Amino acid sequence: MKGLYINALHGASGDMILSSLLDYGLPISFLENVIDRLSIKNVTLEMTKSTRKGVKGTHLDVIIDPSSISRYTWKDFVSAVNNSDFSNDVKSTATDIFKLIGKVESMVHEVDIDEVHLHELGTVDTLVDVVGVIASIEELGIDKVYCSSLPMGSGLMNSSHGILTVPPPATLKILEIMKIPSLSPGPTHSPTGEMLTPTGASILGTISNFESPVIEISGSGCGLGTRDSDSYPNVTTIHIGNIDTARGINGVRSSSLVLLETNIDDTSGEILGYVFERLLNMGVKDVWHTPIQMKKNRPAILMSVLINNRDLTEISNFIFRETTTLGIRVRDINRLEADRRIEKFQSSLGIVDVKVKVSEGLLISISPEYEDCKEIALNQKMILADVYNIIQTEIRDKFFK
Repeated sequence: MKGLYINALHGASGDMILSSLLDYGLPISFLENVIDRLSIKNVTLEMTKSTRKGVKGTHLDVIIDPSSISRYTWKDFVSAVNNSDFSNDVKSTATDIFKLIGKVESMVHEVDIDEVHLHELGTVDTLVDVVGVIASIEELGIDKVYCSSLPMGSGLMNSSHGILTVPPPATLKILEIMKIPSLSPGPTHSPTGEMLTPTGASILGTISNFESPVIEISGSGCGLGTRDSDSYPNVTTIHIGNIDTARGINGVRSSSLVLLETNIDDTSGEILGYVFERLLNMGVKDVWHTPIQMKKNRPAILMSVLINNRDLTEISNFIFRETTTLGIRVRDINRLEADRRIEKFQSSLGIVDVKVKVSEGLLISISPEYEDCKEIALNQKMILADVYNIIQTEIRDKFFK
């Protein structure tokens, strides 16, 4: 699987993401073709090599003829995409981004979404940035996009609404509603100005997994922002490579996770069962209970929850709210993971999903999914164990003889 990792810690905007893709090797002719396919007139692209605080990279300018500058609504952008010949995936993702921009602007200005004026975001370069990034990712054959936490920046900035604090309200609202992990400069840092634009936040919030993948890097790129800040390199860097064959210890994939643990001695079994079920439905990696003995010989339960780092706030708040615990221990851990995938298997009882485990390119095991077996057992009035045995036997006969 081909993956893209975006390091946006030093800045992120639509044009910086495009610039990083050009620096990686995307032909600028492809982006010029994107403009033609969107039926955009009087717009040219200018690509230059430069540096920001000594960091070398590529800067892209989307130049609009001053005589043809006009303002668009988010619906105008959606129409332009839908009237083009891009793939359905590009159209769908770009539409989601433009809808997010419209929704956020309506919330910030407290007006109906159909009456939103995009101001700075309403120029044609926003259309070029969004569709250009999404179409380029498809063109490069990238299957999955990962991203670092996003920088909030600090200080003040000029806008059509006057002086705004950084991050501006639209960017802050995107970070909030998309639950994007973000970082702010420490108290001793000088004001940075705007480091993250609403367009950049909308694109990355829509397409990215905010995790750190294990990736075999095949190429990199560095996109330069317009400003050359005195306090930091205003750049977005990317790495592209294979995330299927990326290996950790002894040829096995490694992932970084967070383990939450808490001792509970005064919550009923019914509540603990409810919390257990809800945590699984919230998408945690795993959850388990261990009987323990606490002070004064009180029997208790150790609740352990394995999660992605991005879910820390949501999951910990849920545990505090639903149980009597007063404290949760938090540990960063690495988990070794065998290669696995879900495939369809045609059994004599019907089609079931099976979990395929692979190591060093060799097939190790295949097991049917519980929910599919349960459904067959209920529908055909069979014993669940018999369903498992029949399907497992058919799997062995097909794959392991």
